[in-house]
Amino acid sequence: MAHSLPKLSIITPSYNQASFLDQTIRSVLDQNYPALEYIVMDGGSKDGSVDVIRQYEGKLFHWESVQDKGQVDAINKGLRLATGDWVGWQNSDDYYLPGAFHSFANAVRENPDAALIIADIILVDETGGTIRDLRYVRPTYQSVFAEGMVLANQAAFWRRSLHDKIGFLDQSYTCSFDYDWFLRILLEGKAVHVREHWGCFRYHDAAKTSMLASRFAEENYVIRGKKEPSSFSIAYHRMRRVALTLGAGDIRYVARGLTRRFGNHV
Repeated sequence: MAHSLPKLSIITPSYNQASFLDQTIRSVLDQNYPALEYIVMDGGSKDGSVDVIRQYEGKLFHWESVQDKGQVDAINKGLRLATGDWVGWQNSDDYYLPGAFHSFANAVRENPDAALIIADIILVDETGGTIRDLRYVRPTYQSVFAEGMVLANQAAFWRRSLHDKIGFLDQSYTCSFDYDWFLRILLEGKAVHVREHWGCFRYHDAAKTSMLASRFAEENYVIRGKKEPSSFSIAYHRMRRVALTLGAGDIRYVARGLTRRFGNHV
């Protein structure tokens, strides 16, 4: 069976998140995906993360715990070790949902010309309780340039061969490296969106997105060539996203989004 599945390499960058790491690792291994290659790159954690990793070392393609230059460095080192046809990364405080990898394999079969395959995610709290789901549409370079991260690495996989063309993640960015990376992919190849939830993003006090909003904005500006998207482009791509979401039958999701937007809810 494994020979008929695309080989998938997953990298987890890890640093002092032992309380979440076990769930992350199990979410990968419990997929029971025969063509899996799992790499855990720990940055020298001192909080018990290494003990967690060692519990699973017999099922890992590679793991290490050495001081590195941060999250992006850890991901890039893992990507350079990867041998899969497709790759992705899952942060050590986030996790995949059951069935994600086999659903991904079906999407590869149905879209042989795809360079990037994404799905939807669920935003969860520190304990894993659901806050709300996030549903996306097929991303394009223009839509991501205009709207920002309307996709998520927690449910995204791309062809490893892309690295031969566009290199690796840019380590000069500490926050928006994923924004830069997915824009570069979208310039290079076709993206596909699958209307399923494949991953969970954990929102907690130590997460970058809850601490560094201004830094994200600054880096996004640089990534866009110090240009801001026009108000027309932003409005157009928002309408595109709403139209595609409605077309997929997600009327309640759109209604909820409008309520949150105009009701000024977080």
